[in-house]
Amino acid sequence: MTTTERRRLKKAAWGHKTPHQLRQRAHIVLLAARGRSNAAIAAEIGVHLDTVRRWRGRFADQRLPGLADRERSGRPRSFTALHRAQVKALACQLPAETGVPLSHWSCPELAAELEGRGITGPISSSTVRRWLREEAIKPRQHRSWIFITDPDLRSKAERVLDLYARTWGGEPLGRDEYVISADEKTSIQARCRCHPTLAPGQARAMRVNHTYGRGGALAYLAAYDVDQARTFGRTEPRTGIAPVMALVSQVMSQEPYASAKRVFWIVDNGSSHRGQTAADRLAAAFPNAVLVHTPVHASWLNQVEVYFSVVQRKVVSPNDFPDLTQVGDRLRAFEDRYNAATAQPFQWKFTT
Repeated sequence: MTTTERRRLKKAAWGHKTPHQLRQRAHIVLLAARGRSNAAIAAEIGVHLDTVRRWRGRFADQRLPGLADRERSGRPRSFTALHRAQVKALACQLPAETGVPLSHWSCPELAAELEGRGITGPISSSTVRRWLREEAIKPRQHRSWIFITDPDLRSKAERVLDLYARTWGGEPLGRDEYVISADEKTSIQARCRCHPTLAPGQARAMRVNHTYGRGGALAYLAAYDVDQARTFGRTEPRTGIAPVMALVSQVMSQEPYASAKRVFWIVDNGSSHRGQTAADRLAAAFPNAVLVHTPVHASWLNQVEVYFSVVQRKVVSPNDFPDLTQVGDRLRAFEDRYNAATAQPFQWKFTT
């Protein structure tokens, strides 16, 4: 045994991270190098005599590489690449289209269906799950979306996106021109929980009682200045033309909007501000106001929806209000807090 071999064997025999089998084999060879007999080595280490003979002989023939495990042929594959492709193809079909009365596939259902159709032999759901994970196929998840059917989608969307980029008709907006995004958040309920909400504690989330009494609902109307990140809001018993015009008056009656050259109001196609009639009504009340509609079914182009998502997460959920008065007070208090400390222009990434 060379000095290098002895040093490496000692490191393997007493190394903390050495696998047990390799440590045992290193001990066998080191004891053999000291002149111990096979029987004495087997008794000291606690292995069979044939085990000592095997590793002593392997080291004599192949030196250190002989102490490693030889490659095993292993069991033949039960499933081919074609089987994998067929499993993934079935997972990418709706069950109803294949005659199965399910809304979506689960891995156990897929495994049973594959075996029932004779595509594969017996197959476990964990195998199916592993194959689907390779391609990030998630048949149990779904997302809601909507087709945009507005024939004027391009022209309407371009006007809105140009305003966010502070241009109108190909000309940049001046310093005395402003862009307002406005909408209504309808039916904010006051749900009075039958038992008090418990604050979070150590290893315990906030607890909100499932049973509640209904205390009515109100609408929250908001106008968001896109460039200055300032929000103007009000609560109303219901939506309609009068509440919308009250919001417009609340904004347009104060500076800098009252004396602005133009104030562009971006709204969706809700019934209270739909069509040319709403544009004419706004222009008649405030000559410097210009109403701009988003495309139909494209309210995501309205930046105030982002603010409403913040309100939903931080104010409304979980809904636990004794009455509508507290709902209105919370909304107004959050609006003041948001304008004073948190508000900053949204990082809008949609462009023409």
